[in-house]
Amino acid sequence: MKKLMLFFIAIAITSCVSKSIYEDLDNKYNRLKNQNLNLVGENDQLFTTTKDLKKENKNLKLSIDSLATTKTILQNDVDVLAAKKKQLETSYQELSASSSEQLNNKAKEIFELSRQLNQKETTLIAEQTRLEKLKNKLTARAERVAQLENLIAVKEEKMQNLKAAVSNALQNFEGKGLTVHRKNGKVYVSMENKLLFSSGSWNVGSQGEKAVVELANVLKDNNDIEVLIEGHTDNVPYRSNNSIIDNWDLSTKRATAIVRILLNNRVNPKNITAAGKGEYVPLATNNTAQGKAKNRRIEVILTPNLDAINNLLVE
Repeated sequence: MKKLMLFFIAIAITSCVSKSIYEDLDNKYNRLKNQNLNLVGENDQLFTTTKDLKKENKNLKLSIDSLATTKTILQNDVDVLAAKKKQLETSYQELSASSSEQLNNKAKEIFELSRQLNQKETTLIAEQTRLEKLKNKLTARAERVAQLENLIAVKEEKMQNLKAAVSNALQNFEGKGLTVHRKNGKVYVSMENKLLFSSGSWNVGSQGEKAVVELANVLKDNNDIEVLIEGHTDNVPYRSNNSIIDNWDLSTKRATAIVRILLNNRVNPKNITAAGKGEYVPLATNNTAQGKAKNRRIEVILTPNLDAINNLLVE
């Protein structure tokens, strides 16, 4: 009798969910899906930018080497011209008693050599200035690359530590419908429905709630981690409850049920997003019972906050 009363109460509660709330959830999911795609794109752009900066650093080093060689050549030219000038000045003094025509020719030659020498010295100064600018640019680029690599290394280490912390917290549930793995710089916690929900229900069972609470204990201490909760179903149409429209609706309710547990255990609500995927992202075929069981799941996707890296790229 008590179970029957609980059943009617659950029906009464779920019937209060309006279509507008569902549409809001659906819109929010679409926005978050785009944000997730942008994060993946930004992560790819980050690694591409780092590669381009390293290539540019290599080209700058080659330019510096080339300019250093040019500087050496110009310095040699300056030394040769200076020696010639000195020799001509000596000759000029020796020929000072010679004819006016010879003296004028030597004076013209000395003037031309002086002009060439001044031109070479001016070019040398300009090349030295350019070389210093390139060195400064190379230094700035190297510092920026070092900052990017350091930020990436810090994020990578944080995600490694987070994965280790999550795996350690959930080790008692692994092999019971729960797996933890890393992919594309993110940590994925996948929980099959057999651990969380009864068939057709979005109420989390006691064993599943324990697993989610353990996960929350890790996440509440990591405020710079974005948490995306995705609900997934198999392809069997849902027809058990009039308040549920379809599998997509069911997957969304299951995702928000996990969110409630995280919120109740002090995970920052600003970092949490719930999304329903319905039957459209299966892990296995829906032609077998085993495949359907794999597809009925909750995925918790943990993503690092990339604001610091993005700000450095914009600068």
